[in-house]
Amino acid sequence: MAFFWQRAAVWSLAVAMLVNADMKLDCRPDAVTVVWTKGKSQADTSLFRLGSCFPTSFSATEAVFRVDFNDCSFRRLVTGDYLMYTNDLTYGSSSDTQSLAFTHPVVCAFERPKDWYPMIYDPVFSTHGVGHLVFHIGLMNDDFSGPAESTTFALGSFIPIMASVSQETHQPLLLLLEECVAATTRELQPDSPVYPIIANKGCLVDSRMSGSKFEPRQKSSELHLSLQAFRFGLGEEVFIHCKLVAWDTNGLDSTKKACHYVKDHGWELLDNYAYSTLCDCCDSDCKSRRTRSIQSVSHGVAQKAVLGPLTITETP
Repeated sequence: MAFFWQRAAVWSLAVAMLVNADMKLDCRPDAVTVVWTKGKSQADTSLFRLGSCFPTSFSATEAVFRVDFNDCSFRRLVTGDYLMYTNDLTYGSSSDTQSLAFTHPVVCAFERPKDWYPMIYDPVFSTHGVGHLVFHIGLMNDDFSGPAESTTFALGSFIPIMASVSQETHQPLLLLLEECVAATTRELQPDSPVYPIIANKGCLVDSRMSGSKFEPRQKSSELHLSLQAFRFGLGEEVFIHCKLVAWDTNGLDSTKKACHYVKDHGWELLDNYAYSTLCDCCDSDCKSRRTRSIQSVSHGVAQKAVLGPLTITETP
């Protein structure tokens, strides 16, 4: 296996060197190092970006990126016997430099391992503001300790889903799922049939008729959902479309919450049972009493994401 990775890395490096002599590429199984060294150009190395990422480090003569394939909006492509990760190294010129903006492809290609299965836990969003936020959503194993090894679930079994936001250098944030629907297409159209899972600003409406529930939090930046496999899209590819929100930990209200329905108890607030009255609107219409915009950057940021495909089958 070690020889396989080494051979793949060498091939990827050769591809990169053919693209541009100023760029060096070192592909590893889960990560890549990209180094742009200033040649004849007068590029400002601080203006380089790898996908959505800023340089890990830079000097007057080079820009260096040391990143995982789970970061920077890398794209994964499986073609025949090869597994490929692709991205773009871009340079955005400024008024202070004479160099023109340009883009170079970054490609890491590996032989596909015989025991390889699709990586489910992928980053879906990255933004820059007070800090660098990266949202993730993925299928997990039964105890949420790692990625799922299968994307097929029996009807009535539980589908473990974890959503999270990394918040290095950012103020503490609470990760919420504002809405989620299941569909049989990756792209939602106005006439697409959907199955509501989370609606009404954070209400796990599916828990009204199933055993679905939010699991107790381990971190404020993570949310674990045990979703009971439903009949919608049975036997077909199913995609789960969600809106993720990273919010001020002290800013919960009826529109920023995580609520699930507990039999014989009613709606409960995941993060503080004593304030479950915030969930009372789950059977009606949840509206904010705040006059300030709920999308205010000082309070939080939201992003849509798609998880899948997964398949639900009849119970054996």
